[in-house]
Amino acid sequence: MMPKPSHFYARLKSSTNIVFGRAHFLQSFKTKYTYRNLYGNADLFEKTTLKIIRDKYEQGTALTAVTAYDYSSAIHVDQADIDILLVGDSASMVIHGHDTTLPITLEEMLVHCRSVSRGAKKAFLVGDIPFGSYESDDEHLLKAAIRILKEGGMHAVKLEGGGNLRVSSVRKLNQAGIAVMGHIGLTPQSVSLFGGFRPQGNNARAAVRLVEQAIELQDAGCFSIVLECLPDCVSAAITSSVNIPTIGIGAGSSTNGQILVYHDLLGFLQHPHHAKVTPKFCKQYAQVGKVINDAMLHFKNDVATGVFPGALFSPYILKLHEREIFVELLKKSGYYEAASSVEAFQSS
Repeated sequence: MMPKPSHFYARLKSSTNIVFGRAHFLQSFKTKYTYRNLYGNADLFEKTTLKIIRDKYEQGTALTAVTAYDYSSAIHVDQADIDILLVGDSASMVIHGHDTTLPITLEEMLVHCRSVSRGAKKAFLVGDIPFGSYESDDEHLLKAAIRILKEGGMHAVKLEGGGNLRVSSVRKLNQAGIAVMGHIGLTPQSVSLFGGFRPQGNNARAAVRLVEQAIELQDAGCFSIVLECLPDCVSAAITSSVNIPTIGIGAGSSTNGQILVYHDLLGFLQHPHHAKVTPKFCKQYAQVGKVINDAMLHFKNDVATGVFPGALFSPYILKLHEREIFVELLKKSGYYEAASSVEAFQSS
């Protein structure tokens, strides 16, 4: 169900106007670009901006978002006209193989952000600020956010959690002209406090607090909030209490949009370890991992049996005259075995 939105940002404080008025002026000013699609055709497309996201929200159009981490996945996300591409700190687990999102550094996140920004030309790009980059003070927060935008090529940043510290952080970033996406519910950076990756809002008091956190983040200036691993009714309560888009992941159908991780929705990782941690809420739209595994086994077998590369995939030829000279030069240099191998090749 798509909740009917009231006037967009009507209840937001003036700090939000900074985000739309200054930081994204250039994006709103020129949004038409020429883009070569995967078939080499030049397409005129409209770059997704905060204004477009706002317009879709006001119209009741469901927003789509995907978490991806590199150039090739960004291209595929863009080809599907996904609205928002999040470069998530979940790269720590999906790409780097850690058990949580905590180990990934800002420098590593910047590598992923730059890679994605080179591949995605249409989607609105959001970069996670990783754990440890902003907890100490506002100076570290601003430096990290600025680097994600300036060096990483992102259009906005995402912060996890609610409460006074996060609200203050959102305000500081807005004052610097930086757009912020919030994230409440299951916040992976706080997984040690939750005792693991567990759904949140599963009692009445906790659910009310989540509604309060969402309103606080909205009033601080967030342009959108990710709701993760919540009962659908809690998501509905939050969505109806704020005037900014809610993006759900494992949070039911009452949000204004949905986000999934690229690798999860594609069924990318076919491995016993990953099978244990694959989210219950994730629909797999393909079994790419099985296709990859089958292809690898096929490749191994073709090499072992001599089928690959064969003549079909050996396109580079030394002309007969040059081969004869090649043999002579090898013999003159004393490379008789090498010369014999070329002669045998010629006769085969």
